Amino acid sequence: MLALLGGNGALIVAMWIRHGGLSTLGSASADLTAAGELTALLGTYAALVQLLLMSRSPVIEQLAGLDRLAHWHRWLGFSCTVLICGHVVLTTTGYALGDGSSVAAEAWTLLTTYPWMLMAAAGTACLLMVAVTSVRIARRRLRYETWHFVHLYAYLAIALSLGHQLAVGNDLSTDPVARIYWIGLYAVVAGCVLAFRVGHPLRLALRHRLRIAQVVPEADGVVSIYVTGRDLEQLRARAGQFFRWRFLAGDGWWKAHPFSLSAAPNAGFLRLTVKAVGDGSGDLQRLVPGTRVVAEGPYGIFTAERRSRAGVLLIAGGVGITPLRALLEELGGRGSVTLLYRASSWDDVLFRAEIDELVRARRGTVHYLVGRRGTAGLPDDPLSARSLRGLAPDVRERDIFLCGPPGLVSSVCASLRELGVPDAQIHHERFALL
Repeated sequence: MLALLGGNGALIVAMWIRHGGLSTLGSASADLTAAGELTALLGTYAALVQLLLMSRSPVIEQLAGLDRLAHWHRWLGFSCTVLICGHVVLTTTGYALGDGSSVAAEAWTLLTTYPWMLMAAAGTACLLMVAVTSVRIARRRLRYETWHFVHLYAYLAIALSLGHQLAVGNDLSTDPVARIYWIGLYAVVAGCVLAFRVGHPLRLALRHRLRIAQVVPEADGVVSIYVTGRDLEQLRARAGQFFRWRFLAGDGWWKAHPFSLSAAPNAGFLRLTVKAVGDGSGDLQRLVPGTRVVAEGPYGIFTAERRSRAGVLLIAGGVGITPLRALLEELGGRGSVTLLYRASSWDDVLFRAEIDELVRARRGTVHYLVGRRGTAGLPDDPLSARSLRGLAPDVRERDIFLCGPPGLVSSVCASLRELGVPDAQIHHERFALL
């Protein structure tokens, strides 16, 4: 996939050269303008690739995995913003030098006289807004719904810029082949977005008629929501996967919540477990049976299909137990299964009776690592390399499935690598970032 994306990027640069991109060099004005053209082309391409990677295409997801897609999406987003802003600055400055005017005067001339320029400027503003709200400091201050809604402006940004690119871009205004090529890129991305982000959820909603069957308290501020519907087995969901859920009560129709299944899917129900931690998840505690549900998915490759060893080690932190509880239900038949469950207090331990029963039926082992680190009962890090070696001496011979807060995931991954566990045996997904 990387070769295909990189090849298209090289083709775009080659078309720019073919259209005389290098032949105009020689003066400060021409050099800046040429650099502005190239950054515009590459910035637009980066934006299209970014949307394609996040179109929720199952083929792309299977090829790359959600963690890698999220990483690429983040850096492509910032790269796209830098390139587009670079295009604005370089082109305006180059034109200003060529016309002998100030940069401010040239910017005003471009805005008021060039076709589609105002729409392109609005698109750039939308892109900047998305980039600013993606910075970690800003992201932490925003509710998930707000952050998700702002990111929808990325689609508007690209749509607003299309007319400007077709009308003004040298590569497109004079070469029919290049014009068809770029329109084709836009069409492919738009088709994937419409098919997988709009069409697929609508099809699932019409076919399966999902509704809430019951809401069951699990702990203080934690509930399990049981969802029923028609032909659930045809969803082809696997333990460890997640859906984006929309609960059609109040304004819930536009809020998509990414929650993993907390029980292995079956023909009778789907179960998700929600902790009230803000981002509107507190409202889900008050949902009532009969509420209509729209689900997008299933997504993710955090499933037993990734298992390559007989032995399995499951490591959960806090509410990260939910997909591992479902995986534990599906695993079995061969090899040993060990679960390490990290929680701050016993009140935070979910599904204990279910876990104990599942572990017993699979002749596995569970270790509840409960308490605050540094206290008398838990003086050391229970998930350090030394602790993991003590709890699972054969850890290097196991597949590790890991889910929890980002800090815990990063720390445990470092411990596992310190123990010599190959990356191919460490499985985790940060699906909530997508």
